[in-house]
Amino acid sequence: MHEALFAQLHQIGLVPVVKIDDASKAVGLAKALIDGGLPCAEVTFRTAAAEESIRLISQAYPEMLVGAGTVINVEFAEKAVKAGARFIVSPGFNPKVVDWCLERNIPIVPGVCTPSDIEAGLDRGLTTLKFFPAEASGGVEMLKNFAGPFPNLRFMPTGGVSTANLASYAKQPNVLAVGGSWMVKADLIESEDWAAITALSREAVTALQGLEFAHLGINNEDGEQAEKTISALEAFGMKKKVGNSSTFLDTTIEVLPKMYLGKMGHLGFRCFDIERTLAYLGKFGFTVNEETINRDAKGKIKVCYLQQEAGGFALHLIRA
Repeated sequence: MHEALFAQLHQIGLVPVVKIDDASKAVGLAKALIDGGLPCAEVTFRTAAAEESIRLISQAYPEMLVGAGTVINVEFAEKAVKAGARFIVSPGFNPKVVDWCLERNIPIVPGVCTPSDIEAGLDRGLTTLKFFPAEASGGVEMLKNFAGPFPNLRFMPTGGVSTANLASYAKQPNVLAVGGSWMVKADLIESEDWAAITALSREAVTALQGLEFAHLGINNEDGEQAEKTISALEAFGMKKKVGNSSTFLDTTIEVLPKMYLGKMGHLGFRCFDIERTLAYLGKFGFTVNEETINRDAKGKIKVCYLQQEAGGFALHLIRA
């Protein structure tokens, strides 16, 4: 149910949790987030401006994924949906709000922090829950503990997430997306510093990927040439590790006994979530080479190459 919406949330990966006091600032804020690579917002019902803000954003940017947060009663849920909210988020598990949304086929992500809360969600067929308040409730370690008894659940951790710990949450397999407010601070919205919000959003989106250089791949004409390359590198004190189809020198150079992708070889990059990173790189014109995709038992991509090259090097993604 609602898999397309949740797939979109997963690709975006970071949901700005927004508190707006003045609805006239909503459209400017939405544009700043979109420009920063975050076409998504959870507008919280902590102020009287929430309903009108959702309406204005939905009208101005229909492509933006706008949800309503802090929905603590059915009245708020009704107002949010009428205003154009595409999904509902609540801080706790309120059965009345959850059931109201489910009866109307409206995506709902209720807050949980205990196994009992989670089981209440499972009992209603929910597959995605908000972990709140995340840091105060055990943070990443608690999410790891939840993965055992609840292997098919996905979480949206919110509360205490910042640039300092974003990566630790983003790399967790059971995290659908992360909720945070550091890029939409009240003073920035109040002063309409859209440039700062855009810059913080871009910074967060980049950090969310966890991209880092992994290794350099060297193509060789055949096994004999590959052995010569390996011997030369061993002279520099590099330790070799022979694999099924290639040899690694330390962990940074891969020697292949054949001419594979890339005129010059390939550059390997680690990232937290390849599906999310492919969506991110798509904004820069990169596309996946479908023939190179290797998936795990759950269907998630473990490794792949891109169609494009850089300086004669093929580009290779590896899930961290």
